[in-house]
Order: sequence, then C-alpha cells, then structure tokens
Amino acid sequence: MPLPPLRIGRYEIKYPIIQGGMGVGVSWENLAGNVSKEGGLGVVSSVGTGYRHPNYVKLKDGRPIGSKYIHSKEALQRIIRDAKEIAGGENAVIGVNILYAITDFGRVVRDSVEAGANIIIVGAGLPLTLPKYAPEEHLALVPIVSSARALRVICKHWKKKYNRLPDAVVVEGPKSGGHQGIPYEDCFKPEFQLENLVPEVIKERDKWGDFPVIAAGGIWDKKDIEFYLNLGAAGVQMGTRFVGTYECDASDEFKKVIINAKKEDIILLKSPVGYPARGIVTQLIKDIEEGKAPEVKCVSNCVVPCNHGEEAKKVGFCIADRLGDAYLGRRETGLFFSGSNGYRIKRLVHVKDLMRELVEGIPSGQDLPQE
Repeated sequence: MPLPPLRIGRYEIKYPIIQGGMGVGVSWENLAGNVSKEGGLGVVSSVGTGYRHPNYVKLKDGRPIGSKYIHSKEALQRIIRDAKEIAGGENAVIGVNILYAITDFGRVVRDSVEAGANIIIVGAGLPLTLPKYAPEEHLALVPIVSSARALRVICKHWKKKYNRLPDAVVVEGPKSGGHQGIPYEDCFKPEFQLENLVPEVIKERDKWGDFPVIAAGGIWDKKDIEFYLNLGAAGVQMGTRFVGTYECDASDEFKKVIINAKKEDIILLKSPVGYPARGIVTQLIKDIEEGKAPEVKCVSNCVVPCNHGEEAKKVGFCIADRLGDAYLGRRETGLFFSGSNGYRIKRLVHVKDLMRELVEGIPSGQDLPQE
C-alpha cells in the first residue's frame, strides 16, 4: 500500500515517517536536513549541542561547562538553520527533540523557536509546561508518552491551563534506543509492548480530539510501518534505523560499533536519569560493572534528575561525558545507544535510499522495477 502523508498541526509531511531525535550528536543538521529533504520529518536533537560547535562555548578538559554551554543556544540555532538549508531553505519543516529532564528546558525551547523550529517534540518526562514556553500558534507541540495515562495527564493539564492540546503524540515502546519511560522490569511485560500501547493511546486520544498518534520503538521496515498504520497510528518514528546512514551525524566509530553489534550486545542499562536506557555493550559497560569507569566530575550539569552528578556516581558514569565521548569517536569510554534492532544494521546507506526502501518496500541498493 502507498504510504499516506502525515499532518502535524499546520505542517504536512510527505511520508508518515519521523526521524527520532538522537543525542549527543547522532541527529544534527546533516541527518535531520536530509530526512526532511527526502520527504520525512527530520528532527534535530537539542542535547549536547556544545560538542558540535565548541568555538561557541567554554570548555573544561574538552567538555562544555554547565547547562548554558552543554545545551548551547548559539550551537543549536546554527544546527537548526543549517538543517533547514540542507532540507531546502527557510520554508523547510524541521523538528527539534528536547528532553524535558534537561537543565534549562524552557530556555532551550525558546532557543529552538527563535531559530525557526516548526515542530517541538518532547520526551523524558511529562512536558506539562511546554505550551508556556512555546505558545505561538504556528508551532506544533508533540509530547512523547509511554502510556495512555500519561497522555491523559498531559491533555488534562494543557487544556485547563493553556487551552491547548497536543498537535500529535508519539507513543514509544520499550524496544527503542536510549532512555525508556518505564521501569526496567516493565520493559519486558506484554502490556507495555508497542503493539499493545498504540490502541490504548488511540482510545485516550479519541476522548480529546483527532490529533495523530505516532508509533515508535523497534520499527524497522515498510511492513512494520504498515502494521502500525493498520492499528490506527497516523505515522511512525524511527531512530536507530537512521544511524546506519552516511548522513547520520554520529562518529565513524559509533557507526562501526553498531554495525559490529550482535543481538545479545544490545541491552538495557542503568542510567543517571533514573530510568533504564538501551545501548550496546562495549568496554565502557564492562568497566562500569567493575567500577573502573572514568571518574564522575559533573562538568556539564546536563539533566535535572542527576542532581549535579549524585545519581551518576550511584550508577558509575556521567551520561553527558560518555555520550560526548561516543560523538567524539572514543570507543573505549563512549556510550552507544541503540534500539533493539540495531544489530540488523550491517552496512551504511544514504538517507535517500533508506527513505525509498521504507516507502517502496524495496531494500536499499536494489533497483526499482521498470514500468
């Protein structure tokens, strides 16, 4: 079946495919710009932008100092503008993914809006205050939830306090890469799997309006996309699949790690954020288990739940430093996030070819049939 377009607020996306926002440094201008250029929704990650343009920030031992510089306004705004340029100019549609848990959340939302972001996607907590920082009517606001209850809480609060509802909602299952929205043990229970979450979130959505529900977590190919469209979703969000592209902003080492990963290498890890995160077993993970990981210094103060490094010390690593090292290509000390299907990436392809594969169902590298 041909894939329908996806409408989010006043924006129509040619194909119902959102590229997940992946940080630090996995989805910045090159990936996001090219996904939007090829008909999906490219999404810039707002976290750790100081690593992308270190000339804009103050550094200590090569790391951005404090939340002002780890989540740099100047760097983020340049990334967004560059992504739009790649996608076709200032009228191109670009999303920005912002973690609700980051330090300076409200400021980063405003930074994104001022740079021309069209769609603001927020996860890592219930973004109850998002409309406060992004009241402009042209902006599309999209929370990420892991349950129907979470959507209910958001809709109730936004409607009462801001007279606003989401323009779309992403429901993310536990096969996604990076941080999960549920405790470790729940990630393996049937009721928390994406195929069971989507119908429940759609039921809750129906009580509030008809904004699109977007499925995320473990989606790999056109068959998966069609499965969730048939379940009632209006589109899908895919992150890990786009790591396997030449245009992905991740380091070459990051791409080598995921290409070489086996299925059993991708596990749920403890995180300073308080919820489990899905990533690839590397030397760092082994060092954490043995108490040999690099010392936690909390140079960047990146997320509120970490409490200036106190939670990082409990789990044995600083997430900002370790994700930063992955971006810098430091295999021994880097933290490499991946969805559960990351092991299926065996070679790099261009975004253009991956989008064609997802839309047409023909594997990248194979020619389309002749008319």
